[in-house]
This record gives sequence, C-alpha cells and structure tokens, in this order.
Amino acid sequence: MRASRKGLAVLFAFAAVFGAFAQESQGSDMTSMMTMLVLQLAIIIFAVKLGGSAARRLKMPSVVGELLAGMIIGPYALGAISLPNLPQGLFPIAGNFPVSPVLYGFATVASIVLLFSSGLETDLKLFLRYSFAGSIIGIGGVVASFGLGAGLGSFAFGQPFFSPAPMFLGIMCTATSVGITARILSDRKKMDSPEGVTILAAAVFDDVLGIVCLAVVMGVTAVMTGHASGGLSTWGIVRIALKAFGIWLGFTALGLIFGKQIAAALKKAGGPASFSVLALGLALLLAGFFEMQGLAMIIGAYIIGLSLSKTDLAYSIQDKTRPLYDFLVPIFFAVMGMLVDIRLILDPKVLGFGLAYTLLAIVAKIIGCGVPSLFLGFNFTGSTRIGVGMVPRGEVALIIAGIGLSSGILDASAFGVAILMIMATSIVAPPALSAALGHGGAGTRKPVKGTDTESVRFEFPSREISELVSGTLLRDLEREGFLVQLMSIQDDISHIRKDDVAISLIQEERALVLETSPEDMNFVKASLHETLVKLDASFDSLKESYDPERLRQDLTISGGRKNGAFRKLLDKNCIAVDLSGETKEAVIGQLVELLASAGKLTDKAAVLHDILEREARMSTGMQHGIALPHARSTGIAAPAIALGIIRKGIDFQTIDGTPAHIVALIASPANDEAPHMQALASLGTVLGDDIVREKLLHAKDAEAAWAALESTSR
Repeated sequence: MRASRKGLAVLFAFAAVFGAFAQESQGSDMTSMMTMLVLQLAIIIFAVKLGGSAARRLKMPSVVGELLAGMIIGPYALGAISLPNLPQGLFPIAGNFPVSPVLYGFATVASIVLLFSSGLETDLKLFLRYSFAGSIIGIGGVVASFGLGAGLGSFAFGQPFFSPAPMFLGIMCTATSVGITARILSDRKKMDSPEGVTILAAAVFDDVLGIVCLAVVMGVTAVMTGHASGGLSTWGIVRIALKAFGIWLGFTALGLIFGKQIAAALKKAGGPASFSVLALGLALLLAGFFEMQGLAMIIGAYIIGLSLSKTDLAYSIQDKTRPLYDFLVPIFFAVMGMLVDIRLILDPKVLGFGLAYTLLAIVAKIIGCGVPSLFLGFNFTGSTRIGVGMVPRGEVALIIAGIGLSSGILDASAFGVAILMIMATSIVAPPALSAALGHGGAGTRKPVKGTDTESVRFEFPSREISELVSGTLLRDLEREGFLVQLMSIQDDISHIRKDDVAISLIQEERALVLETSPEDMNFVKASLHETLVKLDASFDSLKESYDPERLRQDLTISGGRKNGAFRKLLDKNCIAVDLSGETKEAVIGQLVELLASAGKLTDKAAVLHDILEREARMSTGMQHGIALPHARSTGIAAPAIALGIIRKGIDFQTIDGTPAHIVALIASPANDEAPHMQALASLGTVLGDDIVREKLLHAKDAEAAWAALESTSR
C-alpha cells in the first residue's frame, strides 16, 4: 500500500505540472472541458491500476482497491486540492453532484458494457435445466435480502416499505458476485461439490432475479416520484410492477426467441470485430429505450447480452469487447468511489447505519440461502457453506447504488452506506467461505455423487502447449454437449457441466488441473487422452507438410534491422575472446558458466539443459561462422547474452557449412514477457556485418569486443 500511496503522489505531481500549462491550451469552454476530461481519465486509469494491484497483493478483490482509489483521488479527498490553473482541484464538485456530467457519462457507458458482458456470460442452459435447488436457494436469498434491506431502510428513513429509497436499499442487497466465490471454491477443490455447484447455479438466479427486481422497482419508483401525493395504493403499486415486469419479460422472450436471427443479421456486417461492435450498439440502443420507459439502462443492455449468450457469436463478442471492458469498467469503479463523501461515512450515525446494513446483508444471504438448502438435502454444514458463499456483492449492486444517487433517490450518506456494504462483503466473504469449506465433513445429509472429488494434474513443457491443450479440450467437451462457463477470467477457471457430470478446469502456468467426482475421472482422462491424440496427429500432419531444415536454409543474418538494444542484455563480464571448447556442447557449457559467474542465472543446470535441448532439435548455426544458441528457461530471471570467440573454429552444423568462430548465446525467462527473438534477430544482424565480425575475430580482450559491437550496432 505504501507503493500505491507513492504512486498516487506522483500522479498528482504530474497533474500539477500539466495544470501549470493548462491555461495556454484553453481556447474555449468546450476545449477546456475536454482537456479536463482527458487529464481526469489519465489520472483515473493509473490510479485504478495501482489500487487494483495493491488489493490483489493483500488477497482482496481488485474492485475494492479500485473503489478506494476513486475515493482517494475524488472530490472529497485529493481531488479537491488546488493546483496551478485548477483552483478547485483536478476533480471539482460539479454543482450538486460530485463529478462532472461528462465523466459520469463515461461511467454510465461503462455500466452498460459491464451488464452487456454479464448477459453474455450468463449460463442460460444451466439456469433453465440443471438448477432446481439453485433456483429455490437463489429466490430465498433475493427475498430475504430485499426484505431485510428495504425494512431497515424503511425504519431508518421513516418511510413506507415500498418507498423508493427503502426499495433501493433492498434491491442493492440481492445480487451475488460469483467471481469471488468461484476463486475460493477452486482453491479448496470444492467447485464440483454439491455446495459448489449449487452456489454457482444460485448465483446465476440471483443475477437474473436481481435484474427483474430492478425493473419492477424502477417502474414503481418512476411513478411514485412524480405522484403528487407521494403515495400509491397497493393495487397501483402492483399494477405498475406488473407493467415493468411485463416489459422486461416481453423483451427478454423476444431476445431469446429471435437470438439466432439477430446473430445471423450481425454476421452479415462482417467479421468478429464488426459484429461485436454492432452487438454493443444494440445494447446501447435497448438501454436507451428502457431508460425512456422509466426503467434502468442496464436492464436493456443485460437483455441483449442474454439474448446472444446462447448463440455462436457469444465467445467472439466477449473476446473482441474485452479490451473495451478492461478500459471502461475500472473507470466505472473509480467514479463510483469518487461519489463517496468520506466525511459522511465517518459520521457516527452514518457509520452505525452502514454497519447495521452490512450485517443485515450478510445475515440475509446466510439465512435466505442457507435455510432453504436444509430442505433440499443439505445438512447444517452444507447450508452454512452455501449461505456464506452467496454473501459477496459486486458490480450490479454498485451500479444500482449509482443509479439511486444520480436520480436523487439516495442521498450521499445512503450511497456511502451502500459502498461500505459492497466492500465489506467482498472482503469478509472469502476468508469466511474458506473457513467453512475447511471445516471437515460432508455437506449433504446423504452421500451423493460429487461429495468427494478427485483432481488430476497434467504437466506440459510450456504454457503455450498447456493453453493449446486446454482450448482444444474445452471445444471437444462442448461438442459432447457439455456447457462450458468461464467463472474467473483472471484466474483461468472454467466450470464444465452436463446432466450430473461436473468438471472444473484450472489453467496454471505449465499445467492443467482437472477436478471431478471419482466415478467421472476415467471419462475426464479419456477425453484428455483423445484431445492429445488429435493434437499429435495434427502435429504429424504439420511435419509432413513443413520441413524445418529447409526453412532454416532460408534464414539469413544479413540485411536485417540493426538494433543495438541487445547490448542492454550483454554484460562485458559475459564476453570471452578465447573459448577453448572443441564441441558445440562444450562451448555452450562455457557460455552458460560465464552467465552464472556474472550472477545472471538462478539455476545454471536448468539453463544448460534447456539450451542443449533446443540445440538438439535443430542446430542454431547460421552463415559466416556465426552460431546463436538460445532458449527460454526457468533458470533465469531476466534476459541475458553471453558472447564467445573460438579462434580455431568448431563444427556447429552451420547453414553454409563453415566452422563457427563467433557464438552468441541468449537465455530469457520462460514465464515472463521478454524480447527474446527480437534480441536474437538484431544481434544476428549485427554479427552478420563483415566489419563487425573482423573486429571481433581480432579482439584481444572483452573491452575490444565490446567496442566492436558498440561502433556499428546503432
């Protein structure tokens, strides 16, 4: 967190510098407004990055860090500090609202993108086919959460239960953040347990029911806020609720019925990039329509995503809109944090109300979801796990809170209470669920399939191969009729289900971990075996049509781009002008020893093994007596180069058959991004220069060799 505070201080120092020059760029009010927006967005992007990273280091959800970052840089904290030419600060309060309409507009578009993506990710088939217990538990959680939240709001505000503000406090309690729960279930190997499957299914119901409740509440609120007497009869409320529910249900039904036709029309627009943009355009269009009907924009966006979720476009749209999601959604979280008046939260009355609301939100899920599970075959231990697993709130609750504040239904203190609840449940739930899962014993009254799970781990030579096998296996299982749902993009956790068969797949660095019940493990292993056989056959076909040695003959180290950046990886202590090795294996060993002596390696044996293994597959001997042995390895933390000169030359199976006199070895980390091939190519091009080679071959020491490289490698 200390690093994050330093980072925020640096950001505001830059803001002060830019502010000093802002006056020169202000040609009109519009220009000034846009300049301010651009500067604000820049600060927000860096702030949420710092906040999210700090939260993850502390084992908390990144959304907590992004919200806190917004609070810190917002108008009630650092954003109000006067800067040169910005006397009201970088984030001044805009009239009666904490942020400018333009910045809040960005947050609104972000909320639409967020709910559109949530709709795409909704497992509709799981919702409809596999989850009787999940539906009952989800409904129980929604009813209890809404009832207790609205009841507390009614008591605190002194308003009727069905008044706008109490209903908003109720609706904010309903939605569960399944991503947080999925991570804990995976860590504890409980994803496919009866409790795990039930939690995931109930969370899907929570999302859908939460959207339905929001539609109803928005419909009732739209009429009540404009009603002269400030009240409605019971029948009037029911009638408006039915109308709002009817609009939601009608458009949802139309979307699901004509989803494939909509997808077919979108395909005609062009490739994945084109139809993904148009799909998002449809989400914006329906979002605007729902707002005009007195309902929330996010409901329309969710319906479009849900309508396309069962089409073959869903994965492509998710993939193509992911960069937009990654850009906008953290901005949304930060802006929501900016709306929080920290001074109000610290007020004893508001803080007390917030703690009571948070406690009720936790209890509502534990009771509302846990009690029904007792009548569905779960014992007390299992029902406790289910209740705790449904506790964390997330994005939907945050969006609803923002709608309430912007529409004037919630005041600043009530909004702060909602933020406090969202952050507290996101922080408290993971350790509580982990403890509940760690408490031994079955969660069901009777032994059932899935109570015990097995896991099997498959190691692969590299992450690239692991990702290739994972993607192929998931596609093969989909062809078998399984439903594949990505539960956590950041952690690469997939949940796979068909009938009563449940499988979890966790993608690790060089491995796949598959979890399922013991009786289904043979099926899982057989499926993976078939996937590997298919990939092996594909590689054999590739070998038949592609001759690596013939391709190597086309390689050349002359005429490429000369770039001296490789010298940053080359230490003078890693240059030897008098190597004595008589075989290429001996020379490679001497160069690896140079790197080890210079402190470049963490595991010398691993680096030597990886480079020799790469060399055994195909020689790295080039033309003009040059050889470039290389490999990525787990035995090195940062890219490094060693250069050696062999006066008498050795056999390195070069392309032109000449003995190798100059050998440059490069090793890079196996798991981190590093310009491995780019450095290799630029070094090879420099060594391909006749003048450079001549100087190197006559160099008397490392200094002379370094000077030869430095003189002509720019």
